Amino acid sequence: MENTKHFALITGATSGIGLELAKLFAKDKFNLVIVARNEADLERTASMLKMEGIEVITFSKDLFLPDAASELYEDLKSQNIQIDVLVNDAGQGVYGKFIETELNRELDIIQLNIASLVTLTKLYVKEMVARNSGKILNVASIAGKAPGPYQAVYHGTKAFVHSFSESVRNEVKDSAVTITSLLPGPTDTDFFNKADMQDSKIVQEGQLADPAGVAKDGYEAMMAGDDMVVSGMKNKIMVTLGNITPDSMQAEQMAKMQEPVRDKD
Repeated sequence: MENTKHFALITGATSGIGLELAKLFAKDKFNLVIVARNEADLERTASMLKMEGIEVITFSKDLFLPDAASELYEDLKSQNIQIDVLVNDAGQGVYGKFIETELNRELDIIQLNIASLVTLTKLYVKEMVARNSGKILNVASIAGKAPGPYQAVYHGTKAFVHSFSESVRNEVKDSAVTITSLLPGPTDTDFFNKADMQDSKIVQEGQLADPAGVAKDGYEAMMAGDDMVVSGMKNKIMVTLGNITPDSMQAEQMAKMQEPVRDKD
């Protein structure tokens, strides 16, 4: 009989929503494969998660690199590790007017937020459908529901993630495999720091959600097999209103929310 171990694979698992999701999986006794760039962060996170009595495998992979996602898949396959749940959480943004931001950084973000996510989803959903079991949670954002001045590329990538998730979910609906899209609003993670966004009005004046609460919403929706969940009542209202608001008006509203509180010059 084939010796197959069952695991949940989580990218971006050492901080923010990804870390909180890892804790929920560990509490429910899932073995884990956690992926991030920093080895020290991975080891520290693994030590904490192992306290739940589970097995934790760490992979230091830079998913900004084009081949990293497929290398991760091949590494796990060579170790005969079956992934029952895939969580694509890793994602970044860049802040500023598109005419002023750095192209290569934005292309890296597209690689991370879209290409790596598509690669892992493609490779694992085929396996899941073949054995007729498995779950995928893709972390999108309410940012994908509206145009985002000062974060044009990030909003675009998250619109892709949500649309892509809903599309593939429909294609595999005759199987037992489910794909869930999690749409958080602004959340208290390292995202804004990495995006150089600390001067934005949304950070300076807004209320950021607790990543543990966002993770719980996503985890419960995924376990229930729901197609999507918008985390937070305020965000649910915003998305509902956005469905009947012209894009040009939403763009103007978002620009006011995300503009710098003060000019850096």
